Amino acid sequence: MDYTRDVTLVILPFVIAVGQILFKMASRDVAFLNMESLLRLSLNGYFLMALMLYGLATITWVYVLRHVPLSRAYLFMGLSFVFVPLLSYVFLKEPLSLRYLGGAACIVFGIWLARAA
Repeated sequence: MDYTRDVTLVILPFVIAVGQILFKMASRDVAFLNMESLLRLSLNGYFLMALMLYGLATITWVYVLRHVPLSRAYLFMGLSFVFVPLLSYVFLKEPLSLRYLGGAACIVFGIWLARAA
């Protein structure tokens, strides 16, 4: 497999993770599921940026799938389970545990192992 595609496959879940952090930040404007909250959300910069990132990631994902089998490419989406908690720790000050770090190491090892097969 081409290393550029591997890099792209690592960047995609990172971009998705950044989008999740932005969605979490945008959620501060949503008190209830009503028209007022939806209007505030539709004007929220964090929400709009997250949507743009998700759109860009989706277009890039379609391009990658043109060149990489889905079964191989989808392995890398597991990295979102590594990136989201790390980014939430950095930007949202959410706690991390040793269990998380152990699980994240298992995910990374599993992706490496399956990719090498």
